[in-house]
Amino acid sequence: MLGRLVTHRPWRVLVTSALVLLASFAVAATTVSSLSLNRYEAPGSESAAARAALAERFGTGSPNVALLVSPATGTVDDDAVAGLGQELTDAVARFPGVGDAWSYWSPAAPDTLAGQDRRQALVLAWAPGDADHVRGEVLPALETDVVERFDGAEVAVTLGGGDEIFRIVAGQARTDFLRAELIVVPLVLALLWLVYRRFVPALATLAVGLFAAAGSLALIRLVVTFTEVSTFAANVSLVMGIGLGVDYSLFMIYRYREEVAAGHGTTEAVRRTVAGAGRTVLFSGLTVAAALAVLFVFPFPFLSSFAYAGIAVVLCAVLGATVALPAILHLAGPRMLRPARADRIEDGFWYRVSATVMRRPIVTGGAGLLVLLLLGAPTLGLTFGSPDDRVLNDSGQPVRAMYDTIRADFAAEDADALFVVAPDASGAGTGSAEAGSPESGTRAAAVPDRALHDYAASLSQIPGVARVDSAAGAFAAGERIGPAGPFGADRFGSGAATRLSVLPTSDRLANDPVGLVRDVRGADAPFEVLVGGYPAELADYRDGIVDRLPLVGLLILAVTFVVLFVMTGSVVAPLTAMVLNLLSLSVMFGVVVWGFQDGALAGLLGFTPTGVVEPSILLLMFCIAYGLSMDYEVFLLARVQEEYARTGDVVGSVPTGIARSAPLVTAAALILAASFAVYASSEVSFMQQLGIGMALAVAVDATLIRGVLVPAALRLTGRASWWAPGPLGALHDRFGPREHPVTPAAGHSPPLTQPASEQPTAEHLTSERTLR
Repeated sequence: MLGRLVTHRPWRVLVTSALVLLASFAVAATTVSSLSLNRYEAPGSESAAARAALAERFGTGSPNVALLVSPATGTVDDDAVAGLGQELTDAVARFPGVGDAWSYWSPAAPDTLAGQDRRQALVLAWAPGDADHVRGEVLPALETDVVERFDGAEVAVTLGGGDEIFRIVAGQARTDFLRAELIVVPLVLALLWLVYRRFVPALATLAVGLFAAAGSLALIRLVVTFTEVSTFAANVSLVMGIGLGVDYSLFMIYRYREEVAAGHGTTEAVRRTVAGAGRTVLFSGLTVAAALAVLFVFPFPFLSSFAYAGIAVVLCAVLGATVALPAILHLAGPRMLRPARADRIEDGFWYRVSATVMRRPIVTGGAGLLVLLLLGAPTLGLTFGSPDDRVLNDSGQPVRAMYDTIRADFAAEDADALFVVAPDASGAGTGSAEAGSPESGTRAAAVPDRALHDYAASLSQIPGVARVDSAAGAFAAGERIGPAGPFGADRFGSGAATRLSVLPTSDRLANDPVGLVRDVRGADAPFEVLVGGYPAELADYRDGIVDRLPLVGLLILAVTFVVLFVMTGSVVAPLTAMVLNLLSLSVMFGVVVWGFQDGALAGLLGFTPTGVVEPSILLLMFCIAYGLSMDYEVFLLARVQEEYARTGDVVGSVPTGIARSAPLVTAAALILAASFAVYASSEVSFMQQLGIGMALAVAVDATLIRGVLVPAALRLTGRASWWAPGPLGALHDRFGPREHPVTPAAGHSPPLTQPASEQPTAEHLTSERTLR
């Protein structure tokens, strides 16, 4: 029906599609400015509750702004430098949008706020508000009005902090992404010309990719009116828009060429293409959308944003490939065809490879499986962790240099302290402050002194804790070492509420931040406490992802199975496809662990390995790679099933189906792998990780999986590949979609197919003899 509509009014369809594209570009232009910045936060977590309690009861929070002060001469203790430092601290504290500020020069400030050689010192501040407000308004203004004013001949001032790090990361990622897209678009066009050998189909394919990208950005603009969407959703739209547009257009155009080669006129060829290839494109789109939709399981806007973007891209890519592209096919006609070739399928590379595999399926399949297992083996050493400034390559970014200095010269990182908040500590017991404690009379009497003293002392004995500040004083190694700082005990008590600051050593923070959070939360407390601070927020975010990974995996597999069953009517073929797809993705995980977590590619790509992998980026890679790789499985299974339905030959249909899908899958894989590989030039390590990992996953799936393991698996399962239990088979026969194989027009023999026998048994025997 859709094919008839498109061929009946092709100009109307094409003009309407062009107008939609132009409107999408207009709306998409406003999308980026409407997207939100995100932090690594877990809504509803303990760290989120602690953050709210700190703000409400104490008017402070985990410092998200930091300024590194470096005197031109002398040390930070020199009178002139100390005066400038105190003036800078006061200027930051008074700055609009800053809720609290303290520094090395504040009263009772700890020595850890200065470098061990006293050549640098820190000013820390808390700026309340969401990431958009802090990164988009407070930090740029602070940099212009304060940092640049104090940064001069006497002291150098560098702006940092968690929000500043990821403001720079987002900006650098955006710059790198746009630069990569300027390379990718002409690269894709050139590769498409090499594939098609004609300019018109290359332009048509690229146009579908742009339609998908622009249309999805326009749809995201509508989503933004209802919910928060991350800025990185725009990157997903552009990457996947081009990728899916290329995939689906290649499949449609190759199928159109086959229909024309079978003797059908332009109009009939377009209609049969929409009915046959359009069906496969629809199921492929459903598979990709299902893989990304499971991200809604996570209660994080950052990940939900990728789901919105992925579903929007799929919808626009399917519409572009099944509506706009068929109109172009109908109007362009012969200009969409490849120059005539007389090649036979049996002479093709992929036919010969798959036929060879099917003669020895156990040996060849086992060898291919062994290769995949070896390449994926590093996945066993996967360690999830949290990102920091080192996601930026060491290429002159001031914020990166700032934190390199802090790691090298500071004994601890006060900005990464854990905050323990007791909203009501009044019922913990009785006692008095330690004798001689100067702050005992300044703190609210409702807070029990002895219980707080003992609790702070016990926290300071946790391995990797450098110091604990509390209303009862400062503690290290179980002993009170002096008054609390900075500003003394008044900052740590508020009526019945009290708080403690747990400062970790640099080594414990670098090597085991999650374990540190667990130890602090596990310590016996005399009152109900909430543990927050930047390390706790990252730990809660990480746990929120990792804890849901099994559920996400099961959902992806279940939804994919249902979609593939509806397409094939089999329960075995979908299971085989999913297992093989997961094997190919294990290679992607293996290279991420080996190359990025362990640092084997650091010298080549110029990043700094941290020994961990950020889980949300790896999860995004899994969902995108799973969806795109399943594209190839859908295309391949569709062609093999068509051959099987046409001939009844369970053996011969496999190499023929693979050979028929080989040109488009190889071309799509080449284009996608080249496109993703461009992102390896980024100066942000997770974009490099995305580019290398995705390129490898696509390449492995289109070669080793498609050429070796799929034919081996289909040969070993035989007719069982297309089996389903009786009730499911009957259900599919009644409600499932029908096949639309390529068949020759009346009086015409297709030039690229072997003769089709009407006797399945004879064909089967012929294929058996051929493959022996």
